Amino acid sequence: MVSTLPSANQTTRSSLDYLETNGSDSPNQRLLPLSVQVNEQDHLQVGGCDVVDLVKEFGSPLYILDEVTLRTACQQYRQAFDQYYPGEALVMYASKAWNCLAVCAIATQEGLAVDVVSGGELLTALTAGVNPDKLYFHGNNKSHGELQRGIDAGCRIVVDNWHELKTLSALASPQTPATILLRITPGIECHTHDYIRTGHIDSKFGFDPDQLEEVFTFVAQQSSLVCVGLHAHIGSQIFELQPHEDLSAVLVTWMEAAKRHGLPISELDVGGGLGIRYTETDDPPSITDWAQVVCENMVKACQEANVALPKLICEPGRSLIGTACITAYTIGGQKTVPGIRAYAAVDGGMSDNPRPITYQSLYRVLAANKMSAPLSETVTLAGKHCESGDVLIHDAQLPVLVAGDIVAIPATGAYNYSMASNYNRVPRPAAVLVKNGEASLIVERETDADLIRYDRLPSYLRS
Repeated sequence: MVSTLPSANQTTRSSLDYLETNGSDSPNQRLLPLSVQVNEQDHLQVGGCDVVDLVKEFGSPLYILDEVTLRTACQQYRQAFDQYYPGEALVMYASKAWNCLAVCAIATQEGLAVDVVSGGELLTALTAGVNPDKLYFHGNNKSHGELQRGIDAGCRIVVDNWHELKTLSALASPQTPATILLRITPGIECHTHDYIRTGHIDSKFGFDPDQLEEVFTFVAQQSSLVCVGLHAHIGSQIFELQPHEDLSAVLVTWMEAAKRHGLPISELDVGGGLGIRYTETDDPPSITDWAQVVCENMVKACQEANVALPKLICEPGRSLIGTACITAYTIGGQKTVPGIRAYAAVDGGMSDNPRPITYQSLYRVLAANKMSAPLSETVTLAGKHCESGDVLIHDAQLPVLVAGDIVAIPATGAYNYSMASNYNRVPRPAAVLVKNGEASLIVERETDADLIRYDRLPSYLRS
């Protein structure tokens, strides 16, 4: 027998309380994956798998990815665009959120295209079976080699700046032209962390609007380039809908300007950016509500300009995979500073989740092996790395902990694995995909041997 909510007579707060705020059908609005339950052992269960058992089998830290949640988010995006956009639409997974073979394969099975931002991400997507026709190659400083790989693969290349544009025009040829989109900075600001604002004028990304006439003129003269679209992205972890209303009108205006230069523009890419719930106070729009605003405002902008509907593209990343994953840790040492703070250390930290130290990101934590135990302690969950700032959660509410307890941090699917490092020469964690009580290893845990694989010791330093 499993339960998903506290019993009616329970009055003491416990980790079960987090399941109470987990009722939305939209995965990005949930704190936990769709499949979470609590089993008879009082353990957290994801995808029908006991988190404690997963740690015993695969070790910790451990990324646990719920396949149902990821697929559901993909389906909700596709269904919403089918419902609200009368023209052709394409949903694309922004794979920088988590690029690995299994995730790319799931995205393409669900009918999504894939957005990559490096040669390595391109290789991964191709190896996972993504059709080059559904690959879009982003990035603000793609190398000569990466641009050539994009041409050879036959994917669309999103050109970010003059250097890329001129390099690409020289690499491609009239016989094997490069199919491109132009990334433009829309000048629309969102109230998010400065480091994830990518759409305002002061941004490293994209051509500035005052360059467009010159850019369009140049591209129209290049027989080696076929410009089929325009791209803009206004930021990430966005809870506002108004900026997306504004973006459609801006893109349609630019599309008409490009067509006046003879460019065969047929695709408009509005980027992504929809936020997710990291804590119970976060309140992002649902996937469907976001898609409806994007679609209806693109239709409105085209009607007002009296132009045909373009192929409408969006690029969700975080809102597809962020809440599909939890990270499990094992508690180790603890320390109490009288009158100040109690610390509990886990066997990971900034090397598997750099977002708290980088962005001051907030998370919640559950006691995975004692879900109904009272949250009687205020504990700062510290990482194991030699950095004072290596703290995953300040002042977390947890039960009394002992060494060996398992805790789980939700909403760790986006950018945690992608940004993981070997700081302090700590091996990166394993990742498992869970569904229907089965766990499949999708990323092996690094070994100590992996850590020194590329080290070289000059002969004169050998003892």
